[in-house]
Amino acid sequence: MLRIATWNVNSLRVRLPALLGWMEEARPDILALQETKVTDALFPAGPLATAGYGELLRRGERAYNGVALLARDKPFHGASFRLDDEAEEETRFLAATLPGGLRVITVYVPNGRTVDSPHFARKTAWLKTLRERLAQELDHHPRLVVLGDFNVAPEERDVARPADWADSVLTHEAVRRAWRALLDLGLHDAYRHRYPEGRDYTWWDYRRGAFARDDGLRIDHILLSTTLAEHLGEVRVARALRAGPRPSDHAPLVVDLRWD
Repeated sequence: MLRIATWNVNSLRVRLPALLGWMEEARPDILALQETKVTDALFPAGPLATAGYGELLRRGERAYNGVALLARDKPFHGASFRLDDEAEEETRFLAATLPGGLRVITVYVPNGRTVDSPHFARKTAWLKTLRERLAQELDHHPRLVVLGDFNVAPEERDVARPADWADSVLTHEAVRRAWRALLDLGLHDAYRHRYPEGRDYTWWDYRRGAFARDDGLRIDHILLSTTLAEHLGEVRVARALRAGPRPSDHAPLVVDLRWD
């Protein structure tokens, strides 16, 4: 079995004790992190190596964004740190290959702020560029997993209160259409593949007691190529981390693959 997880930690240094405790319990083989909010020089590689995750790649910046890939006993190669060749300095994309030809890509898709802002236009453009990149990746890597915070709730059932989030940056038809374009490449939403009628969430606002009321959205995802989807086992949201002290507003998403 191969266990793969993704978590928007919303500041790695703040969440490090919770992360280390959960990693010891859950023991993911591969872990993707988003919103690490730490420069590469200050990334806490030592404690993570002590926990058994000496193989890591990171790309970060101070106070914003940041992505990382960690592996237990599996070396990375063929790393790529940019979505494309544009002069985009935000740290939102990281890709690498593991033994057995498994290509792992983590993303932190822009939020978009408000639908009428230039930030939302940039979000939809970023998703379009991501699709172009993933089409190329699939040509070379039939064993592909793409995971992270996509900032997209794909359907109404992925939102606890759809009417209140209608046409927001997380639910707007433009980003849902971009999401479907990713799936049209031949990628499979692991959660929805495993639970066609499921209603689980991965993000809850810090305000108004949203988590206590389960007033959330499913915006963190793991996408699998068809070759991997055929080996999908359990899929779960690690909600306990959202209920712990000083939590991220996201909970980890975990998938198990029956791996040869």
